[in-house]
Amino acid sequence: MNAEHCAITMDLGGTTIKLGLVQAGRLLASSQLAAHSAQGLAGRLPYIRKAVDDLLAEQTISRQQLTGVGVAIPGIVDSVQKKVLSIDKKYADAPELDLPAWAREAWGLPIILENDARAALVGEWQYGAARGLDDVVLMTLGTGVGTSAIIEGRLLRGRHYQAGCLGGHFTINVQGAACNCGNIGCVEAESSSWSLGEKVRTHAEYHRSQLRTEPQIDFAALFRCAEAGDGLARQLRDQCLDVWAAGAINLIHAYDPEVLLLGGGIMGSGAYIVPYLQAKIDAFAWTPWGRVEVRPASSFASAALLGAAYLVTHPN
Repeated sequence: MNAEHCAITMDLGGTTIKLGLVQAGRLLASSQLAAHSAQGLAGRLPYIRKAVDDLLAEQTISRQQLTGVGVAIPGIVDSVQKKVLSIDKKYADAPELDLPAWAREAWGLPIILENDARAALVGEWQYGAARGLDDVVLMTLGTGVGTSAIIEGRLLRGRHYQAGCLGGHFTINVQGAACNCGNIGCVEAESSSWSLGEKVRTHAEYHRSQLRTEPQIDFAALFRCAEAGDGLARQLRDQCLDVWAAGAINLIHAYDPEVLLLGGGIMGSGAYIVPYLQAKIDAFAWTPWGRVEVRPASSFASAALLGAAYLVTHPN
């Protein structure tokens, strides 16, 4: 196989670790393994290495045909020193690890580290729904709320690598719930998978709700029960939508994009979410120049892998 300029890529999710081999913006092969992220990253590295080596063997790609390793991780990442600076609960030992040394020892390759939402936005920017745009923000809805921004054709990182990626911790309710980041009333604390179950179960109407019969309270269950006419589900669904809309408007006011991309695990209900957020943004975002378009992310399952590979050869 002609695999010049092929990159090893990794998307270290909280539940699943996705691995891929990427060449010229195309995912040649992929695999995944359980993250066990609460137990740290160090113990997973041997399994990641073996899974990557298995992919290389299956594709008959030699190490001489590889250009680097791109890693997307859900934390604040120093992309220059290639070090995880801070991470919330998942892979708590990551800031202590020398991942460049690990990549050199495993494959003799340089490594690129980037925040996972930034890597996903780069993938969409180069190969997906944001292709051809110079000003775009991404909002991922799932276990947490991830964000990132590209401004004037450049990936936004900031002096301390926090710019753009903390939109899930915008304060939208000063009297709201405590967030796992230590703040009060963050977007995540008010509407994310990790905070949803408690909100549902502690609600006064829970015992009369169809949600009480659901084996797992997640956004799929919430939207399904709301569609079936359940009163509590509809109330909480609309609260979540309003929280996401407020977060999206804050992103628009902060970063002045042409397009807001929506991605993440919740986008199975994207046909309902996208027009709802578009209507709220049209009504309330201060954009005298015109209208910010809301688009679903097109290739989100592999966007972070593709973006990490792009950053291997195009550090931005």
